[in-house]
Amino acid sequence: MHAAALDRRLPFGKGKNAVFRTIDHLGYVQIDTISVVKRAHHHVLATRVPGYRNEWLYQLQKEKKVLEYWSHAAAFLPMEDYRFTLPIKKYFREHRDPWPKSEKNIMMQVLDRVRQEGPLMARDFETDQVRKGQGWWDWKPAKLALERLFFQGSLVTVGRSGFQKIYDLPENVIPNHVLTSEPTTDDYAQYLIDRYLQSLGLATLSEITYLRKNIKSTVKKILDKKVREGSVQCIEVSGVPNQEYFIKTSFLEKSIRITPKINILSPFDNLTIQRSRLLNFFQFDYQIECYVPQPKRKYGYFCLPLIYGDHFIGRLDAKADRKEKKLIVRNLHFEETNYRKIDLLKYSQALKEFADFNECDQIILEKSNDELFLDELRCSYSGRI
Repeated sequence: MHAAALDRRLPFGKGKNAVFRTIDHLGYVQIDTISVVKRAHHHVLATRVPGYRNEWLYQLQKEKKVLEYWSHAAAFLPMEDYRFTLPIKKYFREHRDPWPKSEKNIMMQVLDRVRQEGPLMARDFETDQVRKGQGWWDWKPAKLALERLFFQGSLVTVGRSGFQKIYDLPENVIPNHVLTSEPTTDDYAQYLIDRYLQSLGLATLSEITYLRKNIKSTVKKILDKKVREGSVQCIEVSGVPNQEYFIKTSFLEKSIRITPKINILSPFDNLTIQRSRLLNFFQFDYQIECYVPQPKRKYGYFCLPLIYGDHFIGRLDAKADRKEKKLIVRNLHFEETNYRKIDLLKYSQALKEFADFNECDQIILEKSNDELFLDELRCSYSGRI
C-alpha cells in the first residue's frame, strides 16, 4: 500500500507537479481505451492527486516530462526512462511477432511525410484504403505503418487529439539531457529491479521480469548480489508457499500508518493489475468483467475495486452518463467483511469525490447485495452532490 502510494491522502502533494511525481514513483500509469467512467490513466492519477485535472497530464507531455510507450501495456512513463524503452523497440525491429505487419515501402512513405510535414495522425492519411477482413486489425495501411514505426522507435507520440495519437520523430521530442543510448543488459536489469521494488514494495523474480525478453538470469544475478550486500532481502510471505519475494531492506525499516479512507480504484491501477497479488496479499479474488461474456459476469461490466485502508471491502459497477451528468452505480457488491462498521459518511464522501471526478452532479444507486445499507447510503446524500 505504501509503495503504491495509497496509504496516505497526499502522497505527492497537489497540482501538476504532483502528477509528475506520481508517474515517476509508480514508473508507469496504464492507458486504456474503455471510457465507461473516466479513462484508467486519469483515474489512477486522480486517486493519488486530490483535485486532479486531466489537462495536467497532457501539459506534462507537451513539456517533455512524460512519454507514451509500452510497459506491460500502453502507458505514460517518465521521460527520463526513455532509454529503457529501447530494448523493447529493438525487439520489434529485429523479431517477428503477432502484431500486424506493415509493408516496408508504406512505412518509408509515412516516415518521409512526418519528416517533411511534422507531427501527423492517422487521419492525415485519409486517402489510404482500408484493409478488409483483418478483424480487430482492420486499420488503414498508414495506421499500421504509424503503429509499427512507433513500436520500433522510429516515431514517438507528442500527444493525442481525442484519443488518436499524434506522431513525430524522436529527435524532435526527446530533450537533449535525456540519455538515448541503449542500456547494457546489467543496466536494464538494474532499472527493472529498482522500478518494481519501488512501486510494488516487494516482488518475485517473475513479476520483475514479466513480458521482458532474455533478462531473467541477469536480474536474478543482480538480485543475489544485492542480497549479499544487504540492500535487498529475500523474504517469504505467510500464506504464500514456495515463493521468494525480494524487498528493499530500507522498506522493512519503515514505520507505515495507513489512512483509513475509502478508495474507488481503477481495474488498471498499479495495485490491482496483478490478480495473483490481490489474492495472495489481500484475499481478494478480482477480475475485470468487461472481457467476460455477459452471461458469465457476476458483478458487472466495469467493476471497480473498493478498498478501505488495506482491506478490499467491495466492488462497484459504475457508468458515467456525461450528457445527463449522472454517475450510475449499477451494482454495489460488498465482500464478507465488516463493511458496515465503516462510517456511512466515508462511503458518501468516496462516491461524491468519484462523481465529481467524472464531472457528474448526481449519483444513482441501482442495486446492491445489501439493499438496506444501500437505502441508508441513498439517504446520506439524497442522490445529489
